[in-house]
Amino acid sequence: MERWKWLAAVALTIVAGLIVVAAPAQSRVRTYYIAADDVRWNFAPSGQDLVAGKALPPRHPLQLGWVYHKAIYREYTDATFCHLKARGPHDAYLGLLGPVIRAEVGDTIVVRFKNNTRLHLSVHPHGVKYDKASEGAPYRDGSARREKSDDAVPPGGVHTYTWTVPERAAPGPMDPSSIVWMYHSHTDEVRDVDTGPIGPIIITRRGMARPDGSPKDVDVELVAMFSQMDESQSRMLTANLADPVTNPHHVAGSADKLQNANQFLTINGFDYGNLPMLTMTKGQRVRWYLLSSMDDNDFHAPTWHGQTVLYDGQRASTLMLGPMDMKVADMLPDNPGVWLFDCSLGVHLEAGMTARFAVLP
Repeated sequence: MERWKWLAAVALTIVAGLIVVAAPAQSRVRTYYIAADDVRWNFAPSGQDLVAGKALPPRHPLQLGWVYHKAIYREYTDATFCHLKARGPHDAYLGLLGPVIRAEVGDTIVVRFKNNTRLHLSVHPHGVKYDKASEGAPYRDGSARREKSDDAVPPGGVHTYTWTVPERAAPGPMDPSSIVWMYHSHTDEVRDVDTGPIGPIIITRRGMARPDGSPKDVDVELVAMFSQMDESQSRMLTANLADPVTNPHHVAGSADKLQNANQFLTINGFDYGNLPMLTMTKGQRVRWYLLSSMDDNDFHAPTWHGQTVLYDGQRASTLMLGPMDMKVADMLPDNPGVWLFDCSLGVHLEAGMTARFAVLP
């Protein structure tokens, strides 16, 4: 009899252990306080081409300069929007990207948004689930007037967006443990993105997230958005023309006239190697989240020198991005040194879509 009691106790222990292991992670509500702020953005703050080690190319006669007003998503500590949440030195490379929004499958994301600019703007997410009051995109969808305030938040206005993270927003069977979506203003979609408000959403598979939402099986995460920023199409063009800081040479003209001279090929809003150095250590598990913007010329070929990545089960040193593309690549760096990270399309390479990353021994 004692033997059977012992076996029954062991069986219950095993079953209980299996239940604990199989139990889903506890869902969380993750709240972010994000404002759209009017910021003077410098595409090349060093004043140099840091990859080539020389001066920036001569300014086009119709180029305003290297600094422009941008509407940028920035994170605050609470709903008062009085205290900007500082970015650490390791996150400086994110540049003009909005804060990284993170969640695990099953979580709810709440974005308390304040519009500190002179424009009507919104927050529209990809991938996650939302109702009409949290879509952030105006179009004829049959929704009620009370569900439209999210589509164009006025200057000084505040709106709360609520998104859930179902399985269909999660990494798929062939994906790694986390994937990337994006969020951006969709009030005047094409011109909004040229104006600046855009950021990443990282979703981690259920049970694979740390408390902060980051994947357990990754040491370093890097987000890189390849984007042609067309300042002639920015909704802040008038402000840029009127501001002597952004237009020190008093350039004048219509958007059509200024277009070719005021386009910048950027990675996270930096060009000509001005992206802060991306740093990792040999042997670390590095995950790259790759994004592309939505300009007609936003076809890109991210390329890593000195290392390879794993994408979709295949080895590569170059990937292809189309407009509004979102891809994930994993790297196990094995070759210490400073390496080039750029867009290998010739015209983009010549226009300064370049950066560097360092692999420490």
